[in-house]
Amino acid sequence: MSALRVVVAEDVFLVRAGVVSVLEAEEFDVVGQAADAGELLDQVRAHRPDVVVTDIRMPPTNSDEGLRAAEAIRSQTPVVVLSQHVNESYALRLLGAGAAGVGYLLKQRVLDPRGFAGAVRQVARGGSALDPEVVAHMLARRRPGGPIDALTQAERDVLARMAEGQSNRAIADALDLSTHTVERHLTSVFGKLGLPPSAETHRRVLAVLTYLHDQE
Repeated sequence: MSALRVVVAEDVFLVRAGVVSVLEAEEFDVVGQAADAGELLDQVRAHRPDVVVTDIRMPPTNSDEGLRAAEAIRSQTPVVVLSQHVNESYALRLLGAGAAGVGYLLKQRVLDPRGFAGAVRQVARGGSALDPEVVAHMLARRRPGGPIDALTQAERDVLARMAEGQSNRAIADALDLSTHTVERHLTSVFGKLGLPPSAETHRRVLAVLTYLHDQE
């Protein structure tokens, strides 16, 4: 199997070099690098990567140029956005139009190379990956009366882990459950959220979208 091709965008050279080093060590093929949003768009057009990893804040204003670039390319290229701090509005803005092929992670996740690489692969395959801290914030401020209220606490815990991009095996290990129990919870989640049988990845993304919309 050929390595996943990735473009990395980050204006701080040392941070960009660190992200590139982690990805290359995890057997990604870094085909392009960018220091600003305009260069990122040029690199994507030139290399047509399998996935993009970009910072939110980039020149010239160091506000949301990276996020706006991600919004521009996400319909054609999976993208993982890195943020220095939790910003739920950015996460909802990025994922609200569709969670397929989108990730929102804190930069500190790069310090966990395997976990970071796993999240990037999940997004490249058309899945989604939310940072655990973002998920925790969303759970804490969940509004009452939404569709998530129909779920049991155990089902919410499984859905939150799924929103982070974890596989069934990883969810089972994290929650000290069997994979069969996780699968049973997910079947119940899909049923309660009214998600019809379809490709498993597609239903997982739809469940994450329902989760996100319930936080607004």
